[in-house]
Amino acid sequence: MFIQVQETPNPNSLKFVPGVLVLESGTVNFDSSSSAHRSPLARNLFRINGVKGVMFGPEFITVTKSDEEVQWSVLKPEIFATIMDFFSSNLPIMTEEEPPQDTGSCNDDDTVLMIKELLDTRIRPTVQEDGGDIIFKGFKDGIVKLKMQGACASCPSSIVTLKNGIENMMQFYIPEVVSVEQVCAI
Repeated sequence: MFIQVQETPNPNSLKFVPGVLVLESGTVNFDSSSSAHRSPLARNLFRINGVKGVMFGPEFITVTKSDEEVQWSVLKPEIFATIMDFFSSNLPIMTEEEPPQDTGSCNDDDTVLMIKELLDTRIRPTVQEDGGDIIFKGFKDGIVKLKMQGACASCPSSIVTLKNGIENMMQFYIPEVVSVEQVCAI
């Protein structure tokens, strides 16, 4: 198995592309070892000293290290070995179904539907290219609430991306959007 490594805008996150399907669709984010109970691979990656976060996408695994002092040159060989061992074991990536990430419902109004459409078609693919994801958490009084995941969650440039990129695009296409805010949990 050849695993490709791609840098992300976040110096504390790397994107590992194993060349096999990781998830059927969507993304799953684990921001702690206790949140990884549904995934044997995520649990194994969290056993590596210095791993702070793990995110799966359809064709990638993003690993976030705990801080600048932990060197990728030390972590990468352990991460490679863990990923290779896991995929040769034929265990499932996920052992339980994940609850839906989106807080939306069939009662979404037209503005929320437009926001979600823009997220899914224009914004999310770009964010996933960088090893992250973005989840819609709500829209009220002109404010879009989004949660950044994976490489994007702790990226130093995520606020700039949110305000200069995502907010500007949302305001251009959807006049009802006044601002975009990042939420840590909801």
